[in-house]
Amino acid sequence: MITEQQQLGTPFGAHSTADDVLTGIDLRGTTALVTGGYSGLGLATTRALARAGAHVVVPARRPDLAEDALRDVPQAEVHALDLADLDSVRAFSERWLETGRTLGILINGAGVMACPETHVGPGWEAHFAINHLGHFALTQRLRPAFAPGGARVVAVASSGHFLSGIRWEDIHFRTGYDRWLAYAQSKTANALFALHLDRLGSDHGLRGFAVHPGSILTPLQRHIPREEWLAQGWITEDGSPAGGFKTPEQGAATAVWAATSPLLNGCGGAYCQDCDVAEPATTDDMLVGGVKPWARDPEAASRLWDLSCELTGLSAF
Repeated sequence: MITEQQQLGTPFGAHSTADDVLTGIDLRGTTALVTGGYSGLGLATTRALARAGAHVVVPARRPDLAEDALRDVPQAEVHALDLADLDSVRAFSERWLETGRTLGILINGAGVMACPETHVGPGWEAHFAINHLGHFALTQRLRPAFAPGGARVVAVASSGHFLSGIRWEDIHFRTGYDRWLAYAQSKTANALFALHLDRLGSDHGLRGFAVHPGSILTPLQRHIPREEWLAQGWITEDGSPAGGFKTPEQGAATAVWAATSPLLNGCGGAYCQDCDVAEPATTDDMLVGGVKPWARDPEAASRLWDLSCELTGLSAF
């Protein structure tokens, strides 16, 4: 069943870490794939899953940097993958399928935020292409590898989705580019992707979740000037993170929880935050969070899925 947007009352919360939510969970024998798994939240995710016994595959646009970051994580392996390049996604997926390995966890965590106007591939706007379409294609191509006994796919979304639904009339920002609306649209797309993936995959044991990790300062904000961090109230005058911001280990917790929690067995399709299912948003305060209705609309999710199939040339399911 698709999980309702109602808190479960878990023993975890905003201050829990990825290690906390994995207490008592044995992932030996499980293979996980974490995009962006060598920096920021992704690195914290990789380390926690590996400590719980998982073998973690980290695809990376810059494999040399990933190798350096993961040198002390023997359970991790790095492979080349550029989410902005569908040929790269295809090549990576074909190599994976040739190995015959099963995949128990896929965390789609890589992405870009508020970057300068950039178009990739056949002219796709970069946020939409990388944050959504690249992960859509990766998940679709890896479907034969998902563990037959059940697998989970987690899309790392954001309360940034508050700012925009899907701009059906101009998805690729041919006119009037706005870096924050472009980011917001891609995060709504992440949530809708998880919703429809769960609808299509649940009968096959494949469950999808979207998560808001919280507010965390990581390399994701590399395109945003420091003075803007201060103006936005993200940091204090001395450069410290503002109140309400999480550490990377805390920020990784919700994705890890969604990927592994036994409380979610037999459920899926939910948008989660603070290591629980999120409630519908009742304010526009992104620090409070919750999920807006346009990120939970099944008709929009189906429409986005069909459009993504058309753009990537992949089958519906």
